[in-house]
Amino acid sequence: MSNSGGFLEKQFKLSQNKTNVKTEVIAGLTTFMAMAYILVVNPDILSNTGMDKGALFTTTAIASAAATLIMAFYANYPFVLAPGMGLNAFFAFSVVLGMGHSWQFALTAVLIEGIIFILLTFLKVREAIVNAIPITLKHSVGVGIGLFIAFIGFVNAKLVIANEATLVGLGSVKDPNAIVAIIGLIVTVILLAKNVKGAMLIGIIVGTIAGIPLGVTPIPTSIFALPPSVAPIAFKFVGFDQILTFDMFMILITFLFVDMFDTIGMLIGTATKAGMLDKDGKLPRVEKALFADAFGTTFGAILGTSTITTFAESATGVAEGGKTGLTAFVSGVLFIVALFLAPIFTVVPSAATAPALIIVGLFMMSSILQVNFNDITESFPAFLTVIMMPLTYSIGEGLAFGVMSYAAIKLFTGRGKEVSPVIYILAVLFAARLIFL
Repeated sequence: MSNSGGFLEKQFKLSQNKTNVKTEVIAGLTTFMAMAYILVVNPDILSNTGMDKGALFTTTAIASAAATLIMAFYANYPFVLAPGMGLNAFFAFSVVLGMGHSWQFALTAVLIEGIIFILLTFLKVREAIVNAIPITLKHSVGVGIGLFIAFIGFVNAKLVIANEATLVGLGSVKDPNAIVAIIGLIVTVILLAKNVKGAMLIGIIVGTIAGIPLGVTPIPTSIFALPPSVAPIAFKFVGFDQILTFDMFMILITFLFVDMFDTIGMLIGTATKAGMLDKDGKLPRVEKALFADAFGTTFGAILGTSTITTFAESATGVAEGGKTGLTAFVSGVLFIVALFLAPIFTVVPSAATAPALIIVGLFMMSSILQVNFNDITESFPAFLTVIMMPLTYSIGEGLAFGVMSYAAIKLFTGRGKEVSPVIYILAVLFAARLIFL
């Protein structure tokens, strides 16, 4: 045990980051439990294109594990990666079902996107973008992500539902999903108030158990199962005659924009809340974290899944005290374990993980105190960043509105020199995308 402890200390620099093995393991478990739904949801979404659902389950687990383990060992950050929600829907419902392209065509676009991201990472283009984002927006991104994932939590709990008259409305507290979420939320808050380690993980487990008699949590008929083969979807790409087309270019641009700024927003927001930024407001080793994302997307496309990105649910592990790659390592290993224990891991209902997302939303709100509300050139872009994330259901879109408004307001109030040239370039690109795409 001492040898393993020594290895973990040396590899992940636990003491230097003021953490320990127990805290990191609980954080990794919590993050995995909060995002294990992706093992079910991603195959559900992508199978609408005709892709093999069993193969998609295996690919989702392997690609998520591979990207997350690179984040763990190469970047040493507690961030977990998996096929991005929204990006998988764009893949299935827009590119394939909407535009009429084959899933092989969409998969090729994802592969090219990943390769471009690897090149941009080595050229330090993505790092330059992260470092150029003003500290005000870095603080507000964390708050926006908090509201965004809390909103997801309320939706998963069926406490917030679609409403034709007002877009959204209050769901029924009699709904079994709502009851499960409320039970989990009460348990989690009480445990947090008593400073119990692993409070959110315990809340997820309690919610899952409570969901059994309510019919929300299915009872698995087996425990062990061999993972299906990835052969039906792996290495399935189109030829150059389809790659060199306008449709491919437009789809690729959309994938690039959404993934790049979702990932950047997630990294900045969570790292800011966790106190990982240095004295200059920069994230150390950011290029390594971005490489994990780029590699994951490329590897995932080869195996047959949509874009891999850093998950907002990583914030649940950070909230539990996760500070190093050991948190990501634990989550990555659990993705591998899930390959063989799918009946167990896939029974956790989204209603049971909803309390963790809601609580993380609370934890991430405090960063708003760092915004200077006495200066509207700082506060208004921060406000737009925060509010547009949950309203557009996208971290990337919130960051885009923040960047555009920050550049425009500073420029037209005679304070343009306070803005990095990179931000002006991004603002123009964001505006062009909104107008022409």
